[in-house]
Amino acid sequence: MKPYIEELSEKAPYYISAHPNAGLPNELGQYDETPETMAIQVSEFLENRYVNIVGGCCGTTPEHIHAIAQIAENRKNMKLSI
Repeated sequence: MKPYIEELSEKAPYYISAHPNAGLPNELGQYDETPETMAIQVSEFLENRYVNIVGGCCGTTPEHIHAIAQIAENRKNMKLSI
């Protein structure tokens, strides 16, 4: 997901949102990505100012969203490429 978000943030004159999954489903259909590891990965989107909105999709739980929110708090918005 990262290379696509990065390219969009460089070229699109719009704010970008990302809603990653909590990993891929395992053989039992469950998601193994922990809130802490997912938040670390999402933090790169925020540190590089690739996104303005971040959330979660398949497999994310309230704990995942809470971890992402803690990392997103007080981050600067992305810059628009106009």
